[in-house]
Order: sequence, then structure tokens, then C-alpha cells
Amino acid sequence: MQGIDTSKPIVVLTGAGISKESGLDTFRDADGIWSKVRIEDVATPEAFARDPDRVQAFYNARRQGLLDANVAANSAHEALATLERHWPAGVLLVTQNIDDLHERAGSRFLIHMHGELLKARCGACGDIMTCRGDLSRADRCIACDVLGQLRPHVVWFGEMPLELDRIEDALMGCGLFISIGTSGNVYPAAGFVETVRQSGIGRSIELNLEPSVGASAFDEAKYGPASEIVPAYVEDLMAQL
Repeated sequence: MQGIDTSKPIVVLTGAGISKESGLDTFRDADGIWSKVRIEDVATPEAFARDPDRVQAFYNARRQGLLDANVAANSAHEALATLERHWPAGVLLVTQNIDDLHERAGSRFLIHMHGELLKARCGACGDIMTCRGDLSRADRCIACDVLGQLRPHVVWFGEMPLELDRIEDALMGCGLFISIGTSGNVYPAAGFVETVRQSGIGRSIELNLEPSVGASAFDEAKYGPASEIVPAYVEDLMAQL
């Protein structure tokens, strides 16, 4: 490992690969969720307008799965929380995942760029609230009392990911960018490594089960299960402190 400037922050991007070992289905694997359900039917604003009951049922099932007693943060999540606590210049964790496993592991400085499954958003007033049960058209917003306007607080296809300006600023100033468990197929996240390269400041590494579509853009790469390679890499980083 080339020496990393400990005076500069780290930005970590995580995708579905880090949560798969916790028992959650991925979306883009060959046997993933999108191989069984059409995106157009459950993950677009148009789908929600056309058949809200079907969309709510899809996310209700995802939410129930996330809250299953057998689902827990794994060693990769825990290693990143440890890195956050000890890295002198700070760590910003940007996740494409809509689960809460990073929070369960102890991470505090994170951005859910695709939203959060355990939250709901009101289409009428925009209020965001905790949601650990099922959503339906029979629900009223606790903020504005409008009926039937609550939806999962997730970014659907055709919608803009969250906090992109903050993410770009962090990428431009980081000393290290770590990409974990991502396919490299989904923009804008797939372009984050190029942003780091253009800054001329930070180094980049891909930690993945296998090379992503954009693997050649990274300065370094390590491949294997996230629960093994992420703790090992974090341990190497901590040894530089």
C-alpha cells in the first residue's frame, strides 16, 4: 500500500456488495431483485402514479426483510465504523444502499445518496419521517395530515440522487477514495473515481468481489468477499497512524 496522507479525509462509497453478506438481496446480480421484477413496475415515479399499491407492496417486503432478526451488520460495516472513529481527518461514507446496516455498525457521518428504506416521505409537504412498518394509501402524513401521499424515501429511476454537491466537494478534497461492493454500472456514483482523478489530490482503491466496469480507473484494487478484504484494508490503513 502506498502511503496515504493522514492529514486529508477519506471518502468511502459502498454498494450492494457490502450488504449481501448480511443476508440482503442485491439488485443487479444475475439472481438479484431486478432479475425478478421489472424496474418500470416498482421503481419509478410513473409506476407509483399508475399502481401505488404494487409499489408499496414491493418496498414493504424489502423493509420487512431488512428488519428480519437474522439480518445484521457484518465485519465490513464494522471496520468502516472503526475507521471513521480513528482517522484523524475524518471519513465521509457515501452509500448507494437503502438499508441501515452502516448505522447499526456505528457509522455516523454518512450520506444515503439513494435514500433510506426505513423512512417515508410525504409527496404533499415533503416531510421525511421514520417508517418501520408497512405503507399504504390509507396512511396520513403526520406533518400535514394529507391522506395517501406517503411514499418510500428512496430515489427512483428518473429522480436525482441526494446531496450530490456535498459528495462532489468531498471527493475533490479527499486524500483517499475507497469504492466497495459496487458494480460500476450506476451513474453518477460510477463517475466518482474520475472526479478524484481530476482533482489530482487523492488516490483511489476498489475493494470488490470482482472487477467492476470501471476497475481500470482505480489506482489500486483488491478482490474478495467484503467481510474479509475490507477489515484487512482498514487494518493496513490504521497501521499508518
